[in-house]
Formats: sequence, structure tokens, C-alpha cells
Amino acid sequence: MPEGHTIHRLARDVADRFAGHPLDASSPQGKFADGAALLDGAALTATEAHGKHLFLGFGPLGWVHIHLGLYGTLRFGEGPPPAPVGQVRLRLATRPGAPPEGPLHYAELRGPTRCELLTAPEKQAVSDRLGPDPLRPASEPEAAWARISRSRTSIAALLMDQKIVAGVGNVYRAEVLFRHGIDPYRAGRDLTRAEWEAIWSDLVALMTDGVRKNRIDTVRDEHTPEAMGRPPRVDDHGGEVYVYRRAAQPCLVCGTPVATAELAARNLFWCPTCQRR
Repeated sequence: MPEGHTIHRLARDVADRFAGHPLDASSPQGKFADGAALLDGAALTATEAHGKHLFLGFGPLGWVHIHLGLYGTLRFGEGPPPAPVGQVRLRLATRPGAPPEGPLHYAELRGPTRCELLTAPEKQAVSDRLGPDPLRPASEPEAAWARISRSRTSIAALLMDQKIVAGVGNVYRAEVLFRHGIDPYRAGRDLTRAEWEAIWSDLVALMTDGVRKNRIDTVRDEHTPEAMGRPPRVDDHGGEVYVYRRAAQPCLVCGTPVATAELAARNLFWCPTCQRR
């Protein structure tokens, strides 16, 4: 499932291509046909991301709420859109000759968990259910700390709870805990406030970098392939990481084999030496 940096990047990319343009909207698959018919010809007025939720604003018509889930994709093309291929839930395309002038763009949404047209209050209700997002400037980590500091649940599980922290997924969860030497099974209430503040600050920096690069890199300068003389990581998820999907490989810091286990139906990765309880 895409993590929060991907959704914030998509919000920016949609705005760059479509903001202020009247758009052709359609649902070739048919599952969003009524919503697309209402949006057809309307201009995109705003984009917003909160955690793993993407919102596309169309003024008084409301907001398209998109959650990609495990299988959803939102992909872009340039020029007149070709005939749709596969199950396209929503297609947006700029109109030839319509102001403002510029190259033609289109976007196709496939396989989302959620694609729905919401009113402003309904959109706010979605956001109200989510925790603070490290990529939203107005987010306050205090709300997350209030819940974490009282919980017997492991910090690894708490970081993945979108009601507590929005946008953190399996990669950022594993990597930020490694970077701060925190055992993933430690209870939230056993964290110190200083540790939580360091985790939050690091998430802000790492995820902001993820938006900029459109990939996740978490290793410090002294552990890059160039600094260590090692081959770059080869993985579908890309990026240089310490423990994520490196089970049984040597820790880049101490050499201990990286451990893995299942926690709340997701794979957990950590170094037993660098992350002692």
C-alpha cells in the first residue's frame, strides 16, 4: 500500500497538471459513472492529502475522495488520452483549446479501495478520524503522544494505526524505529517523550524527503552504498533502507542478521542488536 509520501506527491502532481483547468471526467469502468457525470466540465480547484487519503476539490461540487488501498494506482499521461485499457475507475483529462493554455494531460485511476464524491463536511469527517500527518504543517504530534503514552500496545503496531499517526506504513515504521534504536515490541507507554519527539521529527524529515525524491531512502550518509563500498539495494520498492525487507541480511551498522516476524498481519523487520528492549 502506498505510504503517505506517495499520496502527498500525487496531490502535488495532480495540481501541477490540472489545477484551474476544466476537465473531461469519465468512468470507463462504470463504477464511478454518476460522480464522473457531475464532474464533467468542472475545473479542479484544490488538492489535499491526509495520510493515505487523497482529496481532489471541485469547488461547490465537492471533493473526490480516493484511497488507493493495496492495489490502486493513479497514473498520468500527456497528450490526448488513448482508448481506455483495463478497469479505469476515473479518468480526468484537460480539454483541447480550453483555457488556460498548456499541454494536454490525463490521469487514470485503477483499482482503488475508495473513490467517492464527498461534500465538504463529509470530507472533514474522514480527516477527523485520522491522526496527525507528519507531512501536514498544521499537524500536532501531541495528539498522537497522548494515545501512545497510555497504551500497552507495541509501538510498532501504534505507528501503523492511522487513527494515531496518518501516513506511516510498513517501510517508515520499520526504518524510523531502527534509526532510533527502539525495539518494535516495546509498549507505547514505555517510550519517553523525548523518544517520541525524536521519532516524529525524523518522520517529518524522512517523509518530506520521500515526497521530493518519490522514493524512500532512510540510511544515513555513512551507510550509503558509496560510503560502505557495497552494491546498491535492488528491490521493487527502491530506496536505501536499514531493515525493511532485509530479513536475514547483515545489519548495515552491526552485522547482526535482520530479524522478521508477523505483527498485526504485516511483516515486521528489526535488528535484535541495535534495537534492544
